[in-house]
Amino acid sequence: MILDLFFPNRCIHCNRIIEPELLVCDLCYTQIHFTHYDYFETNPIREKCKLLFPVENTYALIQFEEESVSRKIIHELKYKGRENVGKILAEWTTEQLNFQNQVPDLMVSVPLHPKKLRERGYNQLHLFTETLSKFYNIPFDHHLITRNHYSKAQALKNKQRRLETANTFSVTQPITGKHILLIDDVFTTGNTVSSIAWEILNAGDNKVSVLVMAMDV
Repeated sequence: MILDLFFPNRCIHCNRIIEPELLVCDLCYTQIHFTHYDYFETNPIREKCKLLFPVENTYALIQFEEESVSRKIIHELKYKGRENVGKILAEWTTEQLNFQNQVPDLMVSVPLHPKKLRERGYNQLHLFTETLSKFYNIPFDHHLITRNHYSKAQALKNKQRRLETANTFSVTQPITGKHILLIDDVFTTGNTVSSIAWEILNAGDNKVSVLVMAMDV
């Protein structure tokens, strides 16, 4: 296409021209630190979650490091309007994650407040979740959880503000006896997923597992 000639797709890290459907060049891809966590075994996310709520399984695709390709990828997704990054991250996830015979019943992503959704134009987790849903044949529900309060981006909060998650989320409909896979972008303190997890657990006889794009190390 003519636009590709004048505005070619470039690697988000080194600026090298790459194919339109790619995010990074082959060289920069090798610099991405994939976690290779075992979804069913102990890993850093599970250890943190177990201190906050009863968790079944946990997984993170990449490590969220300072001045890294991974951080640039998440930044492009959340703040640069590149919603398609979510699809690419989901495709990378499917290459590594196998639920085996413990497939969750439902995928639920962390919601944005309606005001934040209008500002950003999209929820950065929706395309990621929908792509995974199609691949694994697991239904998703973008409306099961609602965010009650508008807040600044996590990156702009201080540590104390991040702990203020009480009554931030609500379950919008009855749900019981389900294994929910809770999906978020970056796992830091775990307070966001913990707040949602307790809403799901308290709603009925449910179980919660956690899947995130990146683990903040």
